[in-house]
Amino acid sequence: MARKHTTKPVVLIVGLGRFGSAVAESLVNQGIEVMAVDEDLEHVQRFASDFTHTVQADGTDGVAMRQLGVEQFDRAVVAIGSDIEASVLTTITLVEAGVREIWAKAITRKHGKILSSIGAHHVIYPEFTMGQRVAHMVSGGMNDYIEFEDGFAIARTFAPPETWGRTLAEAGVRSRHRITVVGVKRAGTDFDYALPETQVEQGDEMVVSGTTADVERFSGLSTIEAPRARRAG
Repeated sequence: MARKHTTKPVVLIVGLGRFGSAVAESLVNQGIEVMAVDEDLEHVQRFASDFTHTVQADGTDGVAMRQLGVEQFDRAVVAIGSDIEASVLTTITLVEAGVREIWAKAITRKHGKILSSIGAHHVIYPEFTMGQRVAHMVSGGMNDYIEFEDGFAIARTFAPPETWGRTLAEAGVRSRHRITVVGVKRAGTDFDYALPETQVEQGDEMVVSGTTADVERFSGLSTIEAPRARRAG
């Protein structure tokens, strides 16, 4: 069913809960074919018309998975979270089948360590990641936040007062705060790629990148009262 090394390979998704179905839907929206597998017939029937291929099968059953041709897949997502045993056994099945890249959902750090030790190439903590993201938005001036495993982060934050009425070169953001401004957005306009001559005004938003500590520190410089007032006006 799937062939390796195509420009848009078919992706195997095992588990059609909230996480798995969301991943599958996003892939389909990108024009990528998806083979979705779930042991629950109700889940399979619910998404039968949404994804390219939807099959009822037990991901922990090596024989059943081989019959589906899982060895032909380059990429797979183990979206099983609540049943740790099923998550681990499914991951082992895919590793043994030779799937080149496996993303596996984990619900605890211990679960994640087990998945990594048995061969999962990428371990995902959806709840923890989203919790971090929301916490950063609630506690500071960030409107969005993504942190990567290597201590690197990207944030969408309001421009701090020290940059108002100045270009990025004049404000010296990069040299002073060790962050890179990727883009700047003014209310009612699209984001523009940041250049040294980009002018920053009160209420503008910035997309910034850098180490987690530097991005957090820079975002903490912004004030949210002025943008709020601007919106209200």
